[in-house]
Amino acid sequence: MTSSQDPFKPFAVPSLAILGGGPGGYEAAMVAASMGAQVTIVERAGLGGAAVLTDVVPSKTLIATAEAMNRSVDSTQLGVDFNGPDGNPKTAMRANLQQINERVMRLAREQSSDIRRGLEAVGVRIVIGTGKMLDARTIEVDRGETTEIIQADAVLIAVGAHPRELATAKPDGERILNWTQIYDLQELPEDLIVVGSGVTGAEFASAFNGLGSKVTLISSREQVLPGEDSDAAAVLEDVFARRGLRVLSLSRAEKVERTDNGVIVTLGDGSKVTGTHCLVCVGSIPNTGGIGLEAAGVELTPSGHIKVDGVSRTSAPNVYAAGDCTGVFALASVAAMQGRIAVAHLIGDGVRPLKLTQVSSNIFTSPEIASVGVTEADLESGKYQGDVVKLSLQTNARAKMRGVNDGFIKIIARKGSGTVIGGVVVGAGACELIFSIALAVTQKLHVDDVANTFTVYPSLSGSISEAARRLHVYV
Repeated sequence: MTSSQDPFKPFAVPSLAILGGGPGGYEAAMVAASMGAQVTIVERAGLGGAAVLTDVVPSKTLIATAEAMNRSVDSTQLGVDFNGPDGNPKTAMRANLQQINERVMRLAREQSSDIRRGLEAVGVRIVIGTGKMLDARTIEVDRGETTEIIQADAVLIAVGAHPRELATAKPDGERILNWTQIYDLQELPEDLIVVGSGVTGAEFASAFNGLGSKVTLISSREQVLPGEDSDAAAVLEDVFARRGLRVLSLSRAEKVERTDNGVIVTLGDGSKVTGTHCLVCVGSIPNTGGIGLEAAGVELTPSGHIKVDGVSRTSAPNVYAAGDCTGVFALASVAAMQGRIAVAHLIGDGVRPLKLTQVSSNIFTSPEIASVGVTEADLESGKYQGDVVKLSLQTNARAKMRGVNDGFIKIIARKGSGTVIGGVVVGAGACELIFSIALAVTQKLHVDDVANTFTVYPSLSGSISEAARRLHVYV
């Protein structure tokens, strides 16, 4: 420090321009503005991005209705009587898809408005338009009738991704659909074919099965949810079969054609599957084309994703990236964390690089599947050494009271040290239950720390404590 510097004068906070208003963008904006930065967000659709407007918020709202119907169907074992023609709750209930989708989109718009108000309250400037980078510090925004140039000390790119399409299965928005178009339907599909058994395909197949559609799920793999915990996938497939959802394993959809009153899906072996509608869920493509990344010196991977390091830096100085456009994990929570990390690094605040082994995720099927940290597949490959305990929820008193028959708690501890390094929860409310295991993973808790923490009796979380107790090493 030179003698002319005032040691008590706050350091200059860099200005930040953000391209994209999804979780990675708006979370970063909120943090940066709260630290005194001048922040501008450029967004072409609405605040919240695809996560709020066409993806996470809409799909989970739709799923919430399906969950309510599933609980009603399962409640007969609890003594609830339905006065349907045959006493079957499925015949006593009907999903009004028009009303459901109106609620879905209303909540999405409300969430987007809430985000905008929150950003404006902390002084973030919002520019609606299509942005393109001219260099590493400059964004040109096409606002329709006018063009604006925005310059900043640093830029964060958070442009997200869009549904991947098959050349032989082009969506028409009526019978052949991608997941952004499903909310335009006015009537429940009578016979829905879902192509793709990853997270998105499995979630929508589960949801529409719960709403009352006949559903066929076409999976190119031997088991649904490839890459996820195999025990969890097996539970889900058992539930699917019990609820009448047909899974065509080791089948690849080669072509989807529209007929006069439905669709025909041709499989790789030449066989055909007919239905009234087809939902194509075969991954996503990053929105990185045509936005000037080359001019800014930002390098891409062969898949078109932006290369980033653990603190969200790209190959260009002062340019960061967050969210689905980076290809790290297609999760809103990861996008938000990447955005916050980028701001901390830019401003010089304390920063911890993103650790993927601490990321918790949830698949909103029925039952839900949540996971965090090291997997059993990691143990089998020799990447980690650990001990595993899996407890079925069928032995849990609270689960019995609620009529929960499917699911389990799985905890993975590092061999020797007993530190919790991973876990899986399958069952109702798994998205909430995984937090305690994620906390243990992140804070490097010992299984005894988890086992010796009081839980409510009866509760589903009691099985987390019990699983940890069974991993105790006697000395």
